[in-house]
Amino acid sequence: MRAEDSPNFDPVARAYRPLEFLTFGPYLERCRFHFLSKLGHSRRALILGDGDGRFTARLLASNAKVEVDAIDSSSIMLELLAARAARLGPSAEERLRPLQADARKLDFEGTGYDLVVANFFLDCFNVDEIAGLVAKIVPRLAPEAIWLVSEFALPAEGLMKWPSRLIVASLYRAFGLLTGLKVRTLPNYAALLDQAGLSRIAGKRYLKGLLVSELWKLDAQKATTSSPDYSHQ
Repeated sequence: MRAEDSPNFDPVARAYRPLEFLTFGPYLERCRFHFLSKLGHSRRALILGDGDGRFTARLLASNAKVEVDAIDSSSIMLELLAARAARLGPSAEERLRPLQADARKLDFEGTGYDLVVANFFLDCFNVDEIAGLVAKIVPRLAPEAIWLVSEFALPAEGLMKWPSRLIVASLYRAFGLLTGLKVRTLPNYAALLDQAGLSRIAGKRYLKGLLVSELWKLDAQKATTSSPDYSHQ
């Protein structure tokens, strides 16, 4: 059941892809899929709020052995995902377990996840809510699990420093009106992942830093930490 204070993404579900392309062209999709080719080793994946299911379907198609638990609060988003999986055939359908739930309220039951994916998902929560999610998920990860995050960002310098702030504020305002989303600022998820024992190992930026995709790896010892080597487009 959806909590009363949860945003309702059902009204935008079927228009999600065209709205995305009208506003950012192909760049959200490029950002979302950038590290897909690096995930062929994954066998047990937890996908958080994948929207209309494009990433999950692509993962199922490209990795014939991965089993996926897909969590989303929107029943229509999950219907779209199920339809994509059905078009891939019985094997993909059998490897997908969709679950309608508010991730903040969910007691995660799966274990041994070697992959977590949060594409344009964490920006729907404040830092306390993300801290709670991370605290529940990390104990259920396999050793050296990978966490993929794709998100909007606010560049500290460069051409997009000020336009990015206007764009992000406008997006929050629009989604607040359409879905009831109450968050209005991008959370510092990186600090929370780092504190939970994950290390950022790779990153890719698009649109001069407005969009970023990152790979984080579970490393409880935190033996070595270094800044990610970002490439720009």
